[in-house]
Amino acid sequence: MRPALLVDVDGPLNPYAAKPQRRPEGYQTHRLLTPHWEAAERRRLMEWGLPHKHVKPLRVWLNPDHGPALEALPFDLVWASTWEEEANGFIAPVLGLPELPFIAWSSPRPEPGGGVFWKTPEIVAWAKGRAFAWVDDEVTEADRAWVKDHHHGPALVHRVDPRCGLTTDDFAALTAWATCLD
Repeated sequence: MRPALLVDVDGPLNPYAAKPQRRPEGYQTHRLLTPHWEAAERRRLMEWGLPHKHVKPLRVWLNPDHGPALEALPFDLVWASTWEEEANGFIAPVLGLPELPFIAWSSPRPEPGGGVFWKTPEIVAWAKGRAFAWVDDEVTEADRAWVKDHHHGPALVHRVDPRCGLTTDDFAALTAWATCLD
């Protein structure tokens, strides 16, 4: 069985932290209004006493080269994003990816403590010992240590700079790690 590549959207695929007026090279701007985003924004507007205000779509920067590059990697791709199933409807088509499995997060979100990102225990539980690499912009050494202590299989927890998104160096690191598993 090939290892899984768990892909976060915001940060690795959408370099949201880049300067707003300086879209990274190779990226295209998309305005996306997902049902989850619209519902969350409607709740926020209601709380602010603005029930009739227009909900703005999300500005998302995506690089169409990332779809083919991800598919070329020696992994089974899985969404590990708060976009959950909406990644298949809004992100995958732009990147030319097929519908992918996704991790459905618990609600309310767990609070593991110790500087461990809330996704980390859920990812390890999802993996059930399967080899995986995870690309996310919010992981730290605390997450790497937690995975090492709780996951009974090979794992790569790889941080991606949310100002740049996935780079050729990130793709090279993922390929090198997966190749070493053989």
